[in-house]
Amino acid sequence: MYLRRVSGFTLIELIMVIVILGVLSAFALPRFADLGGDARVASLNALAGNLRSAANIAHAQQLADGASGSTGVTLDGVAITMVGGYPTADADGISAAAQVSSDYVATEATGTLTYDLNPARTNCNVVYTAADGTTQITAGVTVTTSGCN
Repeated sequence: MYLRRVSGFTLIELIMVIVILGVLSAFALPRFADLGGDARVASLNALAGNLRSAANIAHAQQLADGASGSTGVTLDGVAITMVGGYPTADADGISAAAQVSSDYVATEATGTLTYDLNPARTNCNVVYTAADGTTQITAGVTVTTSGCN
């Protein structure tokens, strides 16, 4: 008797594998296609946490030093300007205290500092509001992510 030895996959088996991979990729691709918006939101939330922590650490340092509300403090060898017991809303205040990366574009206004990942995107930023000791008792951080996607 003559026995025929077969090795490898048949054409039908190969086609079925390709079809299964196609179906899996059709479900997986939309899930991973646009992670940019999620990444921007996560980055802004991390920055907001960093700003809150830095403001509270600078405030605690000022209290520990027994200094007044506008007396600057030194954190890790960096001089931090203060107002109302919290870092000012500028490069010498909260940006220095939080050591904010140059990936963010900072825009100063009176009493506020806005951080954008991409200034062309509106409603995708973090705003630090400095304390003034009268109407704004503590520093505030506001995150806006509605325009990040």
